[in-house]
Amino acid sequence: MSYSLDVNVLLYASDRSSDRHVRARSFVETCALGPEILCLTWPTLMSYIRIATHPRIFSAPLSPNEALGNVTALLTLPHVRAVSELNGFLDAYKSIAGETPVRGNLVPDAHVAAILFQHGVRTMYSNDRDFRKFGSLDLRDPFA
Repeated sequence: MSYSLDVNVLLYASDRSSDRHVRARSFVETCALGPEILCLTWPTLMSYIRIATHPRIFSAPLSPNEALGNVTALLTLPHVRAVSELNGFLDAYKSIAGETPVRGNLVPDAHVAAILFQHGVRTMYSNDRDFRKFGSLDLRDPFA
């Protein structure tokens, strides 16, 4: 079985000022232990670096080296995979969007959902309810 994490889980795990930091960090550490395959999309990883280093968004921004170091540490684990678009991505995107009018802030979520769909990943841990709009995902809130 494989699963994925949304960027918000990774950000809470890095943001020591967040009231969700301890739970998120513990959750990510548990994920890091395996044995299931953790599939992280490149858009998720790049969003993590963008937000974690941004002083207007992240309360205690990481340095670029710290953020890249966190991504590198995850990707060097034997059961963690970075996944991206495969051939036929646009068809997958159209399929997961279905009847949902995908626009604005929902576009990056649909992008991630389509990548996961292409890789057969159905479980996503996030507290972003927008992912519920995509029937291809079983959304689970790690903070509930």
